[in-house]
Amino acid sequence: MDLTFFGAAGEVTGSCARVHHAGGMFLVDCGMFQGGRDATRKNLQALDFDLREVDFVILTHAHLDHSGLVPRLVSLGYRGKIYATAATVDLLGVMLLDSAHIQEKEAEWAVRNNRRKNVRHGWSTAPLYTVNQALESLASLHKVAYDEEIVPHSAVRCRFRDAGHILGSAIIEIDVETAGTSRRLVFSGDLGRPMRPVLRDPVKILRADYLCIESTYGNRSHRPIEATESELVHVLRDTLEQRRGNVIIPAFAVGRTQEVIFVLADLVRAGKIPRLEVVVDSPMASAVTKLTLQYDELWDEETRSLLVWIRAHPERISVRFVQDVEDSIALNAQASGLVIISASGMCEAGRIRHHLKYNVGRSECSIVICGFQAAGTLGRRLVDGVRTITLFGESIAVRAQIHTIGGLSAHADQPGLLEWLGHIEEAPRRTFVVHGEQEAASAFADALASRLHWAGITIPSAGQTYALD
Repeated sequence: MDLTFFGAAGEVTGSCARVHHAGGMFLVDCGMFQGGRDATRKNLQALDFDLREVDFVILTHAHLDHSGLVPRLVSLGYRGKIYATAATVDLLGVMLLDSAHIQEKEAEWAVRNNRRKNVRHGWSTAPLYTVNQALESLASLHKVAYDEEIVPHSAVRCRFRDAGHILGSAIIEIDVETAGTSRRLVFSGDLGRPMRPVLRDPVKILRADYLCIESTYGNRSHRPIEATESELVHVLRDTLEQRRGNVIIPAFAVGRTQEVIFVLADLVRAGKIPRLEVVVDSPMASAVTKLTLQYDELWDEETRSLLVWIRAHPERISVRFVQDVEDSIALNAQASGLVIISASGMCEAGRIRHHLKYNVGRSECSIVICGFQAAGTLGRRLVDGVRTITLFGESIAVRAQIHTIGGLSAHADQPGLLEWLGHIEEAPRRTFVVHGEQEAASAFADALASRLHWAGITIPSAGQTYALD
């Protein structure tokens, strides 16, 4: 049995691993590369192997860096089943279509731009997949319940365990029969944090012969939630009450937007902020929030009680979802008093770029970065302190205050990851540290060796195949 990594190796995006065993082959995740000049090239060159040999595909969750190439997988000829939790399947019905729509629009813009500049078409002028291809790929998705055992192949048994990262996110336990022996592979996917709003805590795993563990924040500790909330309260009150500006929050439509809404509401409920006017400007976030409300059995108890309070106190917190483009444009005329949550979370596409255009150049406004920003993205450049950005061909000086509030992250930090791993009763035969930039992955690998005293720790390279056993 061997394991090949096609993405999220020494970087955060493009998660895709192939397991080749005596009885066949399967994939875990089929993610899109995001950020940086090479992302388009990597996405077009991904899945460059015989897809007819792949028996089935498993998805850990719906974020595009884990699922965004599913339509391309199907359009290139894959005809097998793709397994995911019920919530993940429902989310992908929204996310993949939105992703395809954005790609089609960006491809149209690239073609027009190249014609104006008399440049030949290149990598950037063709969408990875169309809306029709995304629609067609949805038929390959098959829903699986948490903790249910499925047998997608005669030699393979799988269980999806709650990862607590976003709605429907899963840790995957996979038992593979090979040469008369069963070996358990565990893929952490993206691990959530305990005691966070909305979702239940990640399920503890007790056994893994081979483990793939994420390391997004493997080299750092998040600030305590109390300190995070104090910082957020300061930003909100200083911006909205003192400087009379707007607060712009780039947020992933899935998971982060819903969590931010509940965090803001909890601050109002606690009296730390008198009232808030929150606008969610993302059609996809609106659709995902409706799905989140439908899956209330996956929430924690605190979130259930908070939702009751929100509905009972509309005068304290107003949450408005914007759908129409005209309503979105109208927000640009309101110079103060708004908290605008918009996608994409890394500022690479979507309506957030318009809100940045009208607010990032104003010293009275604040931009709150509350999620991971991959290298090469506009969000990362803002975090790194860039003084000027370009939006829609216009150069804009960054005058707004940029606040990075990492305590709102949906990823476990190094202590959280180590605590989760500490429940594994016996060290895995081999551990692969994935889904982390090189510095984070290296620091986390060192922590595994020094704190848990594990051996057989590997930071894989993209495209490299590793023999198991």
